[in-house]
Amino acid sequence: MTLATMIDGQRRVGLSEVDPAADGGLTEREGERQLAVLQGELRELQELAFAAETHGVLVVLQGMDASGKDVTIQQTFATATAEATRVKHFKSMTEEEAGHDFLWRAHAATPAKGEWVIFDRSYYEQAVMPQVLGEASEGESRDRCEDIVAFERILGRGGTILVKVFLNVGNAEQERRLAEREADDGSAWKISARDWEARERWDAYMAAYDSTLNGTATPEAPWHVVPADKPWVHTLAVAEVLVGTLRPYREAWLAERTRIGEEKRAEARAARGERGNGEQ
Repeated sequence: MTLATMIDGQRRVGLSEVDPAADGGLTEREGERQLAVLQGELRELQELAFAAETHGVLVVLQGMDASGKDVTIQQTFATATAEATRVKHFKSMTEEEAGHDFLWRAHAATPAKGEWVIFDRSYYEQAVMPQVLGEASEGESRDRCEDIVAFERILGRGGTILVKVFLNVGNAEQERRLAEREADDGSAWKISARDWEARERWDAYMAAYDSTLNGTATPEAPWHVVPADKPWVHTLAVAEVLVGTLRPYREAWLAERTRIGEEKRAEARAARGERGNGEQ
């Protein structure tokens, strides 16, 4: 079962077509069981990718405030290999970053081969926010989407496997989560006036995301829109997307790891033999 809806540029898909409360008919218990299986496979795939060093994996997580990005990162990657995993949180641009093109800081944070990087928000903020705030014309927004498509093509040709996920939380559920966050002493530090101000522009955000997702989706770098009203659903859905995207690389990674292992073994044996000969 696939919980995510793919946008690959072949036809326009509106965010309104994805029910944020959908669960695929699964119970939470069954979802957790399936997640545990997928986490095990993700761990294996990551270890193979880390050893082979033929590809980097970049996971782009976008969504409204309180859509579940932190939960997704914590739970989907709970079994990840720490030395091969990095999370990059994108906040407001620094003066140095603003002095370059909008993709400069993102390019510098992309994964090396063998590494997995999760972008918590991303360069897509610079495509969405100008539309929300009315600071970009239709032509300027289109140009920015074209720049992103070109950038992602460069990444793909350089060996980066790109997985783009939009966590589609519903309006009412987002309001509930923000209110809960504000009321809880343990999470109130995460809330800001900006969160509530953004809610006043909900329709503008949805229109901007709708336009941007469709404007940057390609068969090589599609978007996966995930129902995000239930945390266990969006965690499972993201794991499904990752495994489905990476599984086709498994055999090639395994073969490369085996090749490297044989090469290293031969070098080690030769060095041991030379040391043994020298001691005689």
